[in-house]
Amino acid sequence: MPDPSVPAEILFQGVELSRGALVVLRGIDLAVQSGETLVLVGRSGSGKSTVLKLVNRMLLPGKGRVIVRGTATDQWDAIQLRRQIGYVVQEVGLFPHMTVQRNVDLVPRLLAWESERSVGRAADVLRLVGLDPAVHAQRYPHELSGGQRQRVGVARALAADPPLLLMDEPFGALDPITRSEIQHEFRTIQRQLGKTIVLVTHDMAEAFLLATRIAVIDDGRLIAVDTPRNIAGHTHPAVRALLQPLVEVSAAIGKAEGGSGKGEVGRVKWEG
Repeated sequence: MPDPSVPAEILFQGVELSRGALVVLRGIDLAVQSGETLVLVGRSGSGKSTVLKLVNRMLLPGKGRVIVRGTATDQWDAIQLRRQIGYVVQEVGLFPHMTVQRNVDLVPRLLAWESERSVGRAADVLRLVGLDPAVHAQRYPHELSGGQRQRVGVARALAADPPLLLMDEPFGALDPITRSEIQHEFRTIQRQLGKTIVLVTHDMAEAFLLATRIAVIDDGRLIAVDTPRNIAGHTHPAVRALLQPLVEVSAAIGKAEGGSGKGEVGRVKWEG
């Protein structure tokens, strides 16, 4: 659990946001501590991705404050703030006319790193995500599989060594086997680097696998924030609705194994 004596890397204080008459977020209070992976879950349209956009100042709150690394986002220069943050999205967004290396070392070059340093860093982060730079660095995005492109997207987000990483459905478009492989590699990377990560997903199994804590958002409200183990036993209807697919999968596996077929989320194991 987060140490309340340690200043939060990201802090939401009474944050509300509306688009016209539509209220998107309602009174969000949330602290993300250094080195933790906070996974945001909820139905489509619940406000998860809006939380990420508030962190990197793509949006400003209508009420309340979002504080990143000790400074409210409306006091940050937007460019300087975003240089503190790596961003990974489902569609990756690689530049098709650039090689993998040029896509990955784009931000270091914008930061005026020396060429040798930026090229070396690109090679390092490609290895980190499981891609051999000797094989992949000079390829173009269209020459890669979907899983490889997603790995390049993660490498690009890590290239300038930002302290914060925002991830919006980063593995959602991948087939189940590739997704599982990248999820487990991502856990290894997080153990090595200790980044502060906020990740959005619809997949509760992914949340249980990757999260230090899980935050459940429903209709713009923060319903629960807790460890995966405690979320598994949460009684709020919105939380139980998200857990139901895991219950059903657990029941189906139990039945196939000759059990009673009564699923329990607590039987679903995650790596702590």
